[in-house]
This record gives sequence, structure tokens and C-alpha cells, in this order.
Amino acid sequence: MGINGFPKDFVIGTATASYQIEGAVLEGGRGASIWDIFSHMPGRILNGDTGDIACDHYHRYPEDIALMKEVGLKGYRMSVAWPRIFPQGRGKPSTAGLDFYNRLVDALLENDIEPMITLYHWDLPQALQELGGWGNRDTTDYFADYAYTVFNALGDRVKKWNTLNEPWVSAFAGHYIGRHAPGMRDAALAVQVSHHLMLAHAKAVEAFRQSGRDGQIGIALNLYPMYPASPSEEDERAARFADGYHNRWFLDPVLKGTYPEDMLAIYRERFNAPDIRSGDMELIGRNPVDFLGINYYFRKVIRRSESTDILQLNEVKPEGSEYTEMGWEVWPQGLLDLLGRIHKDYQAPRMVITENGAAFKDEIIMDGVVQDEDRIRFLQGHLEAARQAIAEGIRLEGFYIWSLIDNFEWAFGYSKRFGIFHVDYGTLERKWKKSAQWLKKFIEENGLN
Repeated sequence: MGINGFPKDFVIGTATASYQIEGAVLEGGRGASIWDIFSHMPGRILNGDTGDIACDHYHRYPEDIALMKEVGLKGYRMSVAWPRIFPQGRGKPSTAGLDFYNRLVDALLENDIEPMITLYHWDLPQALQELGGWGNRDTTDYFADYAYTVFNALGDRVKKWNTLNEPWVSAFAGHYIGRHAPGMRDAALAVQVSHHLMLAHAKAVEAFRQSGRDGQIGIALNLYPMYPASPSEEDERAARFADGYHNRWFLDPVLKGTYPEDMLAIYRERFNAPDIRSGDMELIGRNPVDFLGINYYFRKVIRRSESTDILQLNEVKPEGSEYTEMGWEVWPQGLLDLLGRIHKDYQAPRMVITENGAAFKDEIIMDGVVQDEDRIRFLQGHLEAARQAIAEGIRLEGFYIWSLIDNFEWAFGYSKRFGIFHVDYGTLERKWKKSAQWLKKFIEENGLN
């Protein structure tokens, strides 16, 4: 054990995603993604923002890596853009696309920063969307081919991988709620997509094992501890359903190789979905992860509702709590509760916090530094919860802060700032925030540099 309760090899890093920071959407032979198309649809993104330029990380990555090094970060979770590698989603890989990520990985390693690569952070090639996207079962095979190509290109140096980022968002926010690309509103399709994503995940894990590369592979799930709004049986039941919808529907196949029976019964009764074919569950079951990535932002307090939503429930905002600019409650205890629950219910898997962070106004600037005291309090509380989890015997191995720099926040465009570094979207200049200064000191004081 290192200083102050963190293991010596505990990794503190930051996280980003390709479409949110790279820009250069027409360079290096990159094909269009579903987010390129979706963000250009009128009315879809706040202020009509797009990721065309984003933070121009494609050209400015040396500068961004220098910032990471100065903070003392030991890890960087990034994603590869599928349409940079396969502009049409399949076929012959792009040498220019692979070259970019080779340069990026080499630059990270030269600065003693360990890359963790996410293969899919929502930017499906548009050419595959036109063939049915994630609703088309063939996409799972195209994903496995893409994954194998990336493992072969980068796996001699990259030792940590995530298959998918937040499959709940891809499936339900993208195909049922419609607020994310491809912007559909079809519950049965969303359920089917969720199964195809689990198949794609399993096929990518299998491809990793077959590639012969050493290292670890996992998946990053957005998870929420669920609390009933009252002790009533109705609210307890609603919270259980919410847990199935958001958490167990993905945790169970990833960690147990099965879907939760209660959710399967609901989906089959209401939507006659998903279509699970012979051998699917065997494939999912025989490809266990090396670790579970957890994206934690806030808890959900659940009340029974008569709404037409899939699960007939409402989320309640507790009074007197602090909220971020996203309207998310600041609740570090939820992280500890969530980690404890997974440890107990899923046979103590190895875990990594693959995302945790907050958007705040970031309006006060003194001596050129953004005074984000609220973000410091947020990170302090959640890192303390992580420390407590380790003290309780939970196998937590890293903590990646969302995000390194302010970036394109999906449907909210550039209106929400999550970075520990400020980005001026007019000049693309990076500026320190006090949270980055605080994190540098935290890393030094805890012997994690």
C-alpha cells in the first residue's frame, strides 16, 4: 500500500472521447460517423454546435499530453474513432488513421502516461448506420474485425482496453429516447440494439484473446446506485426496475453471462425483444472481462409513476443537495455504495472508475486560472469515496477524471464544461483550472506520480 491508503500502482488519469475532442473530421481519410450526421441535423444539438473542430486534439495532442505530464497523470483513457480506421466501417483499414493513433500512443508512452483505449465511444461509421447500424446483427462482426485490427496495430504498446463506452446510452438514449445519435424512438429496437452491443462486446473480447496480445480488457458501464424515494413497496419496486433497466441489464451479461430474468420478462412481454439466437449467451458467457469500468456521476432517487415510460418511474431531485451544471446531484457516497454493491453481488471483480467528473460554470478567473472550487470539492469527495472503498477491501485499481479538457458535450454542445483545463472555443487556447493545480498536488502528496 502506498501513501494515504491508495495502492502504489493505483492509476489516476483523465478521460476523453474521439468525437468530443479530435475535430479534423475530414482529415486523414476519416469517414463520417453517426454523430457527424446527427450534430448537423437542425434542432438536435444546443446552439447548433458540432464536433467538426471540437478541441482540435487531432493537431494539438502534443500540447494536451504536455498538460497531462505537468499534472503528473499516469493514465489517459481515450477512444479510437472507428471511422478513422474504417471510413466505411469495414473493408481495408486506413493507414493514415492507424498512423494517427500510433503517433498518439507513442507520445503518451514517451511521457510516462499509460493509455487505456476505448474501442467504441459512440461514433459508429455512418456507412454502417445506413445498413441498419446496431440494429443490424452484422455490425457485431464488423466491430470484431475493427477491434482485431486495432489490437494488432496498437496492442504491442497498449495494455488496457475497453470494448464499449456506456452501451445503455448507445442503445436507449440513441434508439428509444432519441437524444443521442442516431436519434431514434423505438423501444423494441433499443432493446435489440442492447443485445447486439453485448454480442459485439463479447466478440471483441474474443478477438483480443485470439490476437495473442497481453494486457487487460473490460467495458465501461454508466451505473447508478438506486434509492427508493420512500419506503413504500411501490417505490421499492420502481427502484428495483430502474436498477434492472440501467444497471443489471448490462452488469449481468458482462459479469454473469446471463440477462436478469425480471427484465427479460418485461422486454419480451412489452416489445417481443430481444431476439437472442442459439449460441449468443454461450458466446457472452465464455468471454469474461479482466476488469469492470464504471462511469459514475450521480445517484438516482426513484418514485413510482403512471407515465408511459418503459418502467413507469420518475427520478426525484432531493431538496437541499448541491447540483452540477448538468442538474446532477453531487453525491460521493453513491460511489462507495455502488462499488460495495458490485463487489458483493458480482463476486468481487477488479474495478476501475473509468469516468467521474462534473460540469460547473467556471466563470471566475484570477491570474489566468479558472477558480473552480466546486470541482475541487467534487473530486475530493469522490476520490475519498474511492479511498474508503479500497480500505473496505474492494478491488479498485484506478480513477479516470472526466475530462482532461472542456469539450463537445453531445446534445449540450459546448455549453457544459467538464475539463480540468479550460478551452477557449474561439482560439482553442488551453488554460489551467484550479482543479488541475489541486490534482497535481493530490497526486504528489499521495505518491501516485
